[in-house]
Parts: sequence; structure tokens; C-alpha cells
Amino acid sequence: MLFHVEMTVNIPHDIPKEEVERMKVLEREQAHELQRTGQWRHLWRIAGRFANVSIFDVASPQALHDILSNLPLFPFMEIKVMPLCRHPSSIRDDDT
Repeated sequence: MLFHVEMTVNIPHDIPKEEVERMKVLEREQAHELQRTGQWRHLWRIAGRFANVSIFDVASPQALHDILSNLPLFPFMEIKVMPLCRHPSSIRDDDT
């Protein structure tokens, strides 16, 4: 199943900078691994914001929830999820 996911990160200012940097490193490593496995199919930064738009390709809504809720920055995210389905006019064979 494909999902369009928008994540906006709002880290409180009272968290030590070193802790924030540690979480960002862990987040990046996890994102890279999920991209390598094909579950995090696309990842784009939203210009001017600490936010991204992503496409996930996972087996179920529960699988997506499990991935998102295990991200290191999850406690500081506002997340919007939209399930996607193939458009009948698409010329791509890999967008199912």
C-alpha cells in the first residue's frame, strides 16, 4: 500500500542541542535503511520548514504506524497521512 505522509518536526527549545543532534543522526540512519528496503520510497524536504513529504510503500496502515512511531523524532512530529491508489491514467507500472 502506498501512503503520502507529511511530517512536520517541532522540537522544544529546552531539549539540549547534543540530544537533538543525536536524535537527528539516528533518524537519518533509520530513514536510509527504510529507503534501502523500499518501504520509504520517496523523501522530499519542504523548503523553508523542518518538514518533509514522503511516499511509503508498506503492507498495511499498521505497518506504516509502526514505522512512524519508531522514528527517533516521532514524539516531536505532526504527521498527516493519506492513502494512495494507482491513477488509471498513470503510465508507470511501479506505482501500485
